[in-house]
Amino acid sequence: MRVLASVPVWYPSGMSRLGEALRRFDESNAEDPNTEMVNGQPLPKELVYGQRMSARLAVFAADAPETVKLAARAQHIRRWEVPRDSYPEGRAGYLKWRTDLYKRHGDIAGAIMKEVGYDDDTVDRVKTLLRKRGLKTDPDVQLMEDVICLVFLEHYFHDFAQKHDEEKLIPIVQKTWNKMTKKAHEAALALDYAPEDLTVIQKALQSAGIRA
Repeated sequence: MRVLASVPVWYPSGMSRLGEALRRFDESNAEDPNTEMVNGQPLPKELVYGQRMSARLAVFAADAPETVKLAARAQHIRRWEVPRDSYPEGRAGYLKWRTDLYKRHGDIAGAIMKEVGYDDDTVDRVKTLLRKRGLKTDPDVQLMEDVICLVFLEHYFHDFAQKHDEEKLIPIVQKTWNKMTKKAHEAALALDYAPEDLTVIQKALQSAGIRA
């Protein structure tokens, strides 16, 4: 299995259930035929994403519960198998695609977890996290959302911004910001952005009356 060289890929020491589950998540995501260039090397896109989620979680909340560590690595597990264009266009189609993906991610991750010895309650908890049930009321779901937003801003916002004009980007930044906690805001402001990306982010926050 190929691993991502640009971030510290964390596995627990020994033959723990957590370590084995993470390895199996990675093995599954390593089958992604879509690639992303990392340090000049093409790597499976969802393998890269899962490892970035774990790396950011380790920095942002090193003491996160085991269920959050599992859900973070499985956030996009085998997502390429259900492309967006397999659903109707428009918001209704998008929402149905997203809802079905959440369930699918939970089912795939849950099956792997059961294989390595996790009980039903732990599996159900990870499924809840992957479905984002309880955002703003469940601290673990909120933690997941913070990490998702930080990974987007750190690794994907630049390429996304190249494809859209500022008028569209500003509300997207504001919407992303509104999903995050104060701690995540501080972490987001400490990220190393390209100058043009930082300008857009600052404009988005200023227009919303937020001090950057």
